[in-house]
Amino acid sequence: MKKLILSIFVIVLTISLTSCKGCSSDTEKAETAIENATNEAGDAVEATGDAVKDAGDATKEAADKVINDAERKLKEAEEAAKNAVGDAKVAADKAVEDAKKGLETMKDHAEKTLEAAEDATKEGTKQVEDAVKDLKN
Repeated sequence: MKKLILSIFVIVLTISLTSCKGCSSDTEKAETAIENATNEAGDAVEATGDAVKDAGDATKEAADKVINDAERKLKEAEEAAKNAVGDAKVAADKAVEDAKKGLETMKDHAEKTLEAAEDATKEGTKQVEDAVKDLKN
């Protein structure tokens, strides 16, 4: 019976050792797989971080470009408005000058017309006076 118990003990120990060797091998494989997965996850997180940083940089560059373009267009619009105001002022000044010249011309014509009317009135009066004298004589 001692031999039987000893044999059973040896068999159980052999099975346990064989089983543990398999466990150890499986454990090492699992550890390696976990380590590889962890490294891949870390790489993926790093790549995602880089992609997010690149996207942020690209977004900032695009926003800066839009802001710079908007500021440049605003300056161009301000300059165009100043030029338009200047051009309008020049045109208004010219129109005022032309109106002044027109008024001067009208004043000259009115004075000449008035002088001609006075002369005609004097001449008419003289002719009437002459006619009256002729009639009296």
